[in-house]
Formats: sequence, C-alpha cells, structure tokens
Amino acid sequence: MKIKQLLIALVTVISFSGCKESKPEDTTKANYLDYSKSDDQSTGGIKMIPITTPIGKFNVWTKRVGNNPKIKVLLLHGGPGGTHEFFESFDGYFPNESIEYIYYDQLGSYYSDQPNDNSLWTIDRFVDEVEQVRKALKLDNSNFYLMGQSWGGILAMEYALKYQKNLKGLIIANMMASAPAYNKYAEDVLGPKLPKEVFTQIKAFEKNKDYKNPKYAELLFKYYYTEHILRMPIDKWPESINRAFKHLNPNVYVFMQGPSEFGITGDATLKDWDVTSKLKTLTIPTLVIGAQYDTMDPKHMEWISKEVQNGRFLYCPNGSHCSQYDDQEHYFPGVISFLKDVDSGNFKKS
Repeated sequence: MKIKQLLIALVTVISFSGCKESKPEDTTKANYLDYSKSDDQSTGGIKMIPITTPIGKFNVWTKRVGNNPKIKVLLLHGGPGGTHEFFESFDGYFPNESIEYIYYDQLGSYYSDQPNDNSLWTIDRFVDEVEQVRKALKLDNSNFYLMGQSWGGILAMEYALKYQKNLKGLIIANMMASAPAYNKYAEDVLGPKLPKEVFTQIKAFEKNKDYKNPKYAELLFKYYYTEHILRMPIDKWPESINRAFKHLNPNVYVFMQGPSEFGITGDATLKDWDVTSKLKTLTIPTLVIGAQYDTMDPKHMEWISKEVQNGRFLYCPNGSHCSQYDDQEHYFPGVISFLKDVDSGNFKKS
C-alpha cells in the first residue's frame, strides 16, 4: 500500500513539475511602447502645442516617450533658453521602468518658436505656458509629475505654488529657492575654491562687464564648469550636452540669467527671485535633488525638502549641476524610487 501511495505521489510530482505558476500580466509594461491608439503615432510622439501669449500665438515642441496612465513626467529644462536635450540621459533609465516622460522645449528654445520679444521672458508667462501645455497633454493630479532642473526648477516651484492641485508629484533638481542665496554661495564658497588668480580674473571680467571676452569663457569652462556644471573633461562631455549648449538661446538666457553660470549676474531679471517664504505651503509629495559639487548649495536643497510639507531629499555625492550625467548611480534610482513610491501610495518624506 505504501509503495502504491509513493508511486502515485511520484507521478503527481513529475506531472506537475513542468507547470509554473502564472504571473499576472503587467499591462503597463506590455503597452508601454504601443502608440497605435494615440494621435501622435505618426510623429513618433511629437506634438507642436499652440500656446497663447500677450503678444500672440506660438507653438512649443513636446515629445512623449512611452505610455503609463499613472506616471507621466513633464520635464522642464534649464537655461532659460536651454533645451530638452539636457535630459536625454533619461532614455537609458525611464523606459525600462515603464515611466512615461515628456520632453518639452519652452517658448524661445531651439525646437519651439523663438519670438524676439523680451516681454515674453517672465516667470508668470512661463508658468502660464506650462499650464497650457498640461491641458493640451491632458495631464492631471492622477498622473502628472513635474520635474524641473536648474531654471526648470525655478519654473517647477513657481508652477507648483500656483497650481499644485493639478500635480501628483514635484521634483526640484539642482536649484535653490533663492537667487540671492545662490549668488552668495557662488561668491563665498565656490569662487574661493578656484585658484586665486583665476577667481581674480573672473571677477575682473565681470566688474568690467567684459563677458564676451574669449578668455572669460575659457576660464569658466576650464576651471568652473568641469568642476561644478558637469564633472568630466570637456572632450568627454556627452554629445547631448554639447548639443544642448550649442542650441542655447543666448537672448533669453542673458535677459533672465545673465551671461555666466557663475551666479546670476548683470541686469538679469531673475537676480532677486526668492520663494523661500512660500515653500511651506506646498503639500504635494516633493523630491529635492542636491549634489555635492553642484553650483547650488546641497545643504540648501536639503532644507527645501524639509520646508515643504511632504519632502524627500536625494543626495548625489559624486554629482554636480548635471548630476543626471555625472552621478547616475544615485540620481536615477532615487528619482525612480520617488515616482514609484508616490504611485503606489508608499511615499514617505525624509
């Protein structure tokens, strides 16, 4: 009897040993690259979105990558006057996580219309532009994450302060909440770390407003940019970064930021910008990214994450202003974790 039972058990094990437990299908991953039901299939995800401004209508360029009904990240590039190309490293990380993201060139940037009218280059008008883009892309607080880097961080903060009801989450990357504090950090902390003779020459050029002197740019790139903008030798900079700098609109950039990355200089309109007193009104889940070698003070970035009501701090110990390139091992896991934690309802602030 025992032998018969053993034989039955053995046959049963053999019969079912080839059967694997079926896993539920991940429908988001399965449909991530399916554009067949979308109105932008023929253009590969690109949409030119019409926007209304005080001086007329223009078009701005966007490009959607992937499909995820619950996680849609609109990317706000730096500059002002920069391009979405600063974010192209995201292609190596977000698709494998089924994260939908939208490249976007703001008005005045390379792939969008570039009207020559300085009255357009104000924070309020850019915030209104982002809201028009949101509506056109049908983003809402069930899926809309806004991520801004550098000047894009300013724009993201300002948008959230006015329209946080539309957001599911906010990411502020590499941007302090105060231009005067940023200038002070550059002047008091970063500048003195330069070779003394180099810092002296840079300040002399700025005092004389000799920003177009080739020597001024040479000093910044050689001694400052490779330490604090992107920590790689210039000849090793990624092609997408070089393309982004090549496509920068100097008219918008100089008008708002000034002629240098060494603080906000000259008569730049952003020179007195400061929202530190307003951050505590933000209630949405917020990720703040700071990097050890950034032009922005990482301690200030950590402070922002504690000042908002539901903040988390992501520290990039090897990164600079473009930590999406020079500290990817910390940057992308941190960003992806934030997006998935918010989406799953498991977000916890720092």
